[in-house]
Amino acid sequence: MVKKMTVVFHNEELYTDLKIEAVKRNRSASDIIAEAVQEWLDVKEDEELIPVVDARLAEYQEKGGQPWHEARKELEEARARRQKIPVVAERKNV
Repeated sequence: MVKKMTVVFHNEELYTDLKIEAVKRNRSASDIIAEAVQEWLDVKEDEELIPVVDARLAEYQEKGGQPWHEARKELEEARARRQKIPVVAERKNV
């Protein structure tokens, strides 16, 4: 569904720059404005997420988290040990 909105430019130079860029890029001014608004909204959303990310990082550090390169090394060492030790099947009591 298409919604319409009138944008009033109080800065004539900004309006002129927009129209020139639209022609240069073979795009409509409304597409450029819509893209700019979407980017602005994305930035605002990211800014709202920063405290959440910071809280999760603090929780991670508080609980003794470790950097991925250290965890990966441990996984690789465990895999290497497992490959050297034969796996013995469990006996089932019949």
